[in-house]
Amino acid sequence: MENEFQVIVVGGGFAGVAAVKALARKGVKVLLIDQNNYHQFQPLLYQVATAQIGVSEVTRTFRGMLQRYRSAKVLTAKVTAVDVAAHTVTTSDGDTIHGQFLVLASGAEANYFNTPGAEEYAYPLYSVTDAVRLGNAMVKALDAAYRDGGGLHIVVVGGGPTGVETAGAIAENFKYIVPKYFSAALAARSSVHLVDMVPTVLTAFSEKSKSYAASHLRKAGVELKMGSAVADVRPDKVVFADGTELPGHIVVWAGGLKAGAVVAQSGLTQGRGGRIDVNPDLTAPGVPGVYVLGDAANMTDDRGEKLPQLGSCAQQAGKWAARNIHADLTGGARAPFAYADKGYMAMIGRGAAVAELGRKRLQMQGPLAFLAWLGVHAVLLSGNRQRVSAVLSWVDDYLTHSRSHVVLGSTD
Repeated sequence: MENEFQVIVVGGGFAGVAAVKALARKGVKVLLIDQNNYHQFQPLLYQVATAQIGVSEVTRTFRGMLQRYRSAKVLTAKVTAVDVAAHTVTTSDGDTIHGQFLVLASGAEANYFNTPGAEEYAYPLYSVTDAVRLGNAMVKALDAAYRDGGGLHIVVVGGGPTGVETAGAIAENFKYIVPKYFSAALAARSSVHLVDMVPTVLTAFSEKSKSYAASHLRKAGVELKMGSAVADVRPDKVVFADGTELPGHIVVWAGGLKAGAVVAQSGLTQGRGGRIDVNPDLTAPGVPGVYVLGDAANMTDDRGEKLPQLGSCAQQAGKWAARNIHADLTGGARAPFAYADKGYMAMIGRGAAVAELGRKRLQMQGPLAFLAWLGVHAVLLSGNRQRVSAVLSWVDDYLTHSRSHVVLGSTD
C-alpha cells in the first residue's frame, strides 16, 4: 500500500463513500480506510435483526462499489490514531499514511449516557454485527421461552425513528411470526415496550405524525412508557428514574449516538454528542485541510441551521466536501454546505408509516407513506442486486408472513 495520497477518507458510511466517489470521478487520488471491507446500509439494520431481510441486502463490498474508479483505493484496517495537523492516519498494522487532505467520516457508536448496566446488557443497533447479534439473541430467547413455558419481554430504549421501527417490527413478529413458528401461547406471553425520557415518540415530526405513530404502535401491540428516563439496565429488567420497573430479557438501545473513538482521539474540540462542530464548508475549525462529515460532525447548512443525523444528509455532505476539496486542489473557492432537505420518514409496521417530505414537510401517513418509505429505501440501497433482493423479501414477507432470512440461535 502506498503511503501518500491526495485525500484520505476514514470511514465507509454514507458520507465517506459519497466523498470517495465524487473525488474519484474527478481523478483525485483517494484512499478509503474502514475496518470492514463492506458498506452497510444502516437504516435497514432493524430488518436484519428481525429477519425481514438478510445481511446481503444491506451490505456491499467497497471494492465492488468503487471498481470503476481507477484513482480510488481501499484499505481494510482499523484506524488507531489520527494526526490532524500532519494529515496522517496510523492503522492497527502499524502503517502511517499521509494525505494532502484528511476526511473523517468515521461514524458513531451507541451513547449510553453513563446509564448503569446499559453498555453491559443492552444491544445497540448501529452495525451489521449488532443486528446479527440482536437477532441471534432474540431467537435464542424465544427458543428458551418456548421450552420453559415462559414469555419473551423486550424493551426498546429510544423513541426516535430507529426505536419506533425496531419496536414495531418486533411487535409484528410477535403477532405474525411467533405464532407460526413457535406458538400463539408464547406470543401471548411476550411483550415489547418502547420507552423514552421524552413525552412522545418521533419528537422531530409533526403532532399529527406523532399521534399516528403512537396510535399504530399501540394497535400493533407495542406498550409505550414515555416521559421517564432509564436509570438502570439489569440482566432481566429495566429500572426507571420514577422508580418503576419493566421486565426485559432483551434491551435494545436506540437511545442516542456519539462520535466514535477516531474523533474522540483526534484532538479536535468536541461538541454535542462528542461530534465536531464543523465550519459551514465542513472543515474542522482551526485545522486546514481536514473535513469532518456525517455522524462524526455537527453540521449546519448555508443558512446556519443545524442539520439532522440522517443518511441523506451525510451523503450530501460527502459530495459537498468533495467539491470543496477539489476547489482546494485546483485553486477554487470553497462554499458553505447547501443541504437539500428531503424530510423525515419512519416505518411503523405493515402498511403503516409516516413521512414528512421536503423543506415544506408534505405530510403522509398510512399506506401511501408506507409505499413511499419502501420506494425511497429501495433507491438508496447501494446496488441493483441489493434493491431487487430487498423488494422480493418485502413482498414475500407482506404476502406470506414468512421469514426466509433466519438468524440462527445456538446453545453457546
